[in-house]
Amino acid sequence: MLKLYIGNKNYSSWSMRPWVLLKQAGIPFEEVMVRFDSFGPDSQFKRTLAELSPTGQVPLLLDEGFAVWDTLAIAEYVAEKFPDKKLWPEDQRARARARSVCAEMHSGFSALRSAFPLNIEASLPHIGTLALRDKPAVRADLLRLTSMWSELLSVYGKPFLFGDFSIADAYFAPVVTRIRTYSLPIPTMVEAYIERLCELPGVKAWIDGALAEKDFLDFEEPYRIARTA
Repeated sequence: MLKLYIGNKNYSSWSMRPWVLLKQAGIPFEEVMVRFDSFGPDSQFKRTLAELSPTGQVPLLLDEGFAVWDTLAIAEYVAEKFPDKKLWPEDQRARARARSVCAEMHSGFSALRSAFPLNIEASLPHIGTLALRDKPAVRADLLRLTSMWSELLSVYGKPFLFGDFSIADAYFAPVVTRIRTYSLPIPTMVEAYIERLCELPGVKAWIDGALAEKDFLDFEEPYRIARTA
């Protein structure tokens, strides 16, 4: 069975992507959560992962001892291992577009990610309002994101970005939770897409797990000094 190493569900956006993909696709896997204690070389987190991966980061997929790291590499590996799951769109051009937008998310949107770290349990609408008021790069990232989603939903149909659920939807799932945490303004079409995505069993299961953690980590909380509940 596949083994997926992840970080805290409330904070680890990169872990969320392959976890949601595997869960929603119905691919069996063992979850191993490595709690964020710190990211220093002597942390328990780093010591645990150093024995498994040269990067010492999550997510990490093990398949009979063979390690695959980086979310895109994991997604591609799983898509090839389980071709019957059709995790990429079948049409060649749609598949190329799906890979393109995933790669754009992988390497881009740095202003949005910096201003709005993943924090599923929190409600921070005032932070969203201030960041959009004061940071043009954040406004530009949000506009690009919502324009992209609107275009894909219009071209490829609904309910998801390329019709059926795909790697692209799993890849953008953490951004969807950011939009909710920071109450970011979005078009009606995108709002409906977010509702549909969050209702998927795989996405809902991750969110429920994040809410159940009850773990407050100071170094992951630039905007709070304690949990709200």
